Amino acid sequence: MFGFKKKNNKQSEIKVDESLRHVAFIMDGNGRWAKKRGMPREYGHKKGAETMKNIVRYCGSIGINCVTVYAFSTENWKRPEKEVNAIMELLGQYIDYLYTVMDKDDIQVHFLGDKGRFPADLKERLEKAEKDSASHHKILNVALNYGGRDEIVHAVNCLIAQGKTEVTEHDIEENLYTAHCPPPDLIVRTAGEIRTSNFLMWQGAYSELYFTDVLWPEFSESDVDLAVKEFYKRTRRFGAVV
Repeated sequence: MFGFKKKNNKQSEIKVDESLRHVAFIMDGNGRWAKKRGMPREYGHKKGAETMKNIVRYCGSIGINCVTVYAFSTENWKRPEKEVNAIMELLGQYIDYLYTVMDKDDIQVHFLGDKGRFPADLKERLEKAEKDSASHHKILNVALNYGGRDEIVHAVNCLIAQGKTEVTEHDIEENLYTAHCPPPDLIVRTAGEIRTSNFLMWQGAYSELYFTDVLWPEFSESDVDLAVKEFYKRTRRFGAVV
């Protein structure tokens, strides 16, 4: 199913097979990480952004060709203005970073969610990054101003606009923000919370769930390995008897 090889004589590198095509991360714990160190929450988000870069690249290196990260939810606008502004600034910096790696790492980026609430210049940059990376093959979904319920409502409204009076599951799937990729095989949540928080509600119906106490800024390649090993211990039934 999967194999190991030594990496820099320090840790094992897992190589996954086709049963693990898409991994999604709920990146929780930035604020707590900063608080433990007596630092502002904004610093935790900055460290978390660096972790995200490392984890996305590592996933690609072991054969996971679709990664989704929950970066900013529809509910996160309720956070203090200073924190929201810091996250928006980090988002702009991340777009700049993407342009330094999207070609060499073959990244096709998609920003999932309602972009309409973002400032016009930022919205334009998000859409340009999607367009400029469209010919690449390794998918990176960054969920921004995203909520699972909101996504389903958006899909239904798209179908209404198309004149649909009866719909199938396939119709809804074709109108989700993730229509370009398979559903997640594995959803990983950091920082000890045991819930999925309105993330990929439709797509995650049969996903394996993995929860870890590790705070996102401390999440490492070794933690990815542990999650993948746990995934391969499980038997996926998809509602059937195996």
